[in-house]
Amino acid sequence: MRTLFSALLFAVGLLSGTAWSAMPGDIRQTGFVYCVNGTVTTFNPQMVSGGLVVDTLAAQLYDRLLDVDPYTYRLVPELAASWDVLDNGATYRFHLRKDVTFQKTAWFSPQRRMNADDVVFSFRRVFDRQSAWHNVNGGSYPYFDSLQFADAVHSVRKLDKYTVEIRLTRPDASFLWHLATHYAPVLSAEYADKLTAEDRQEQLDRQPVGTGPFMLSRYRTGQYIRLARNPTYWKGLPRMSQVVIDMGAGGTGRLSKLLTGECDVLAYPAASQISVLRDDPRLRLTLRPGMNIAYLAFNTRKPPLDRTDVRQALSLAINNERLMESIFYGTAETAASILPRASWAFDTSAQVTEYNPDKARAQLKALGVQNLHLTLWVPSASQAWNPSPLKTAELIQADLAQIGVAVTIIPVEGRFQEARLMEMSHDLTLTGWATDSNDPDSFFRPLLSCAAIRSQTNYAHWCDGELDEVLQKALRSQQLASRIEYYGQAQAMLAQSLPVLPLAWSLRLQAYRADIQGLVLSPFGNASFAGVHRDKSGEKSSW
Repeated sequence: MRTLFSALLFAVGLLSGTAWSAMPGDIRQTGFVYCVNGTVTTFNPQMVSGGLVVDTLAAQLYDRLLDVDPYTYRLVPELAASWDVLDNGATYRFHLRKDVTFQKTAWFSPQRRMNADDVVFSFRRVFDRQSAWHNVNGGSYPYFDSLQFADAVHSVRKLDKYTVEIRLTRPDASFLWHLATHYAPVLSAEYADKLTAEDRQEQLDRQPVGTGPFMLSRYRTGQYIRLARNPTYWKGLPRMSQVVIDMGAGGTGRLSKLLTGECDVLAYPAASQISVLRDDPRLRLTLRPGMNIAYLAFNTRKPPLDRTDVRQALSLAINNERLMESIFYGTAETAASILPRASWAFDTSAQVTEYNPDKARAQLKALGVQNLHLTLWVPSASQAWNPSPLKTAELIQADLAQIGVAVTIIPVEGRFQEARLMEMSHDLTLTGWATDSNDPDSFFRPLLSCAAIRSQTNYAHWCDGELDEVLQKALRSQQLASRIEYYGQAQAMLAQSLPVLPLAWSLRLQAYRADIQGLVLSPFGNASFAGVHRDKSGEKSSW
């Protein structure tokens, strides 16, 4: 179903448009060009596990009930003006804003303002398997599936026109944080009703309608996405009338576009490019700590990687110091845990895995593991947590070769990677995770819970009932000290079992032309472009 959906999306091209080469002239007058490497299979962030839709598009097209302040790391109101926590964290009541309108697009004209019906529709679709909309376009909601929210949510109901109550089957101290992620947009129930009447339900995820600052204007498969300003945006008129997301070049091609002015913003530049970016007076560079982790996942369902002692031996061969020097160029820290140091639950006693190839070689010999040949799956495009995945894979390949382990690197992309990984034919995968939540649960359960195997976010295929129970205890407690203790236990368990090897906590990097102002780089993902504008005086002085 998902493959069919993707094929239809690309075949149709969603919306026709003029050639990209004809567009830059007017864009520099009325908007800006944001260059990023990525693919699109849907415009609905509910249905993805990461990538361009969540990292960039969601904040432009949609709003959520809650947001996370990029500077204080605290929950702040968005579509919910306020909220109440009841029943010791088992019931959540949201009081909605009354002045929010949905976007008027070429395919939909709203006849009313956003209200409780829209919130109920948006979350019932994800949480209620009996909803008529749950299985539309595949019925897969990777982030929330990994958290088992379809089982955890007892009910989503409208109390009045602007009040919604969500009841859980048990207390969950992380619940609000998950609703503040970009995986939890509020969709239009009125638009859904229109599509149902026309028997075109699949269009909900292809032709988006949200309440965000920008709306989809034009899409050219694999090349660009053009966003138009939402003139009725409830926070005020966005400062630029359009944004173009350029997906047409990777690596040095995107850097060249930034240098020549074809791109105004370069997302995730390679760390090796920092010196070039810093030395050019026409450019600016922003670096911020990120809530992310780059890691190597072992397929714990395949011998001999199903053995803890083998995983520990292989980990001793990975030269993290060289990774820092050759990949991150001072823009990352060697990771001691799956949980970033910036997290309030990080275990300060956590230790970076020792680098000792001689010890690794001796341990494998003692275990009777010889002539080992492994396949390593790696994304070909730069990621928020790793600017050069293929080069990282080559360094890991060389490290393991020194202890007599042969590694074949298999580059993969997007949903293809996830689909093939779930076949369990791989041995290792080089991957990572970034979240727009400040709650530790957004790292542990999506990456390493038993449920996350089915939701295709647990690449290690690791399932430990004891770990799951510790994570559940952390959710049931409303006491911060208790939660910190439980997450400390979880980190210790993972350090011992080692289903994944943490590699790096990376800074978030963003480069842009000197005349671009108002661009916010958040530790939790890209923020709204509503405040971005072009400083004409800065533009003149930068050229």
